[in-house]
Amino acid sequence: MANFGFARLAVVAPYEAHWREARSAIGAEELLQNAKRTESLAEAVAGCTLVVGTGTLTYRKPEQMVVPLPELAPLVRREMEHGGRVALVFGPEKHGLTREDLSYCHVMVEIPTDPHQPSMNLGQAVAVCLYELASRAFLPDEGRPGAAIDESGLGAESGKLDILAALVDETMTAAGYSPRAMRAANRHDLRLLLRRLNPTARDTRRILGVFRRILWRLRHLQKAGDRGGKSE
Repeated sequence: MANFGFARLAVVAPYEAHWREARSAIGAEELLQNAKRTESLAEAVAGCTLVVGTGTLTYRKPEQMVVPLPELAPLVRREMEHGGRVALVFGPEKHGLTREDLSYCHVMVEIPTDPHQPSMNLGQAVAVCLYELASRAFLPDEGRPGAAIDESGLGAESGKLDILAALVDETMTAAGYSPRAMRAANRHDLRLLLRRLNPTARDTRRILGVFRRILWRLRHLQKAGDRGGKSE
């Protein structure tokens, strides 16, 4: 990250307590010291409007749009020009991102590799991706005046989509949509669906209002039914 001018690092549930003092991070000690630590990926990307997962298609069937690495820079640039925040997510060295991890991602980026050797060392994968972004010289300088940001078209933050997904799931449960055993699968599918739809922040607020009203109405009817009364 330091090699290519990136400084905002978030580490999810790291194993070793001494990771901030990694001896191999020559010249990047400050980057590690200032890194944000979270216990979940959802928390780490909550404020981002575009979450890009990384991985290979050799052993998985993608559930979101797949973007070849050479096409990633224009996508990221467009999001940042609209005032959005972008996260590039890498999994653990051993197995990469899980299916659950990828459900928090809007798109998945694949590094073109030889079919006979699709797997890459984590450090190498990070370097290749960040080099691709940095070499495009598209990242805007902070503080430099630019075009006015049109927030009406800005996508919702990942954390807001998770709030909406939880509310829809709660509404589905109240309506008896599916058995309780299906709730985990429903939540997974809702996270993916909302990221594929990519609603704006404004539309997300509206949809939240609609489902809150629906949920309130369902609970009101259930209480009336429990009392044996009627509700208009």
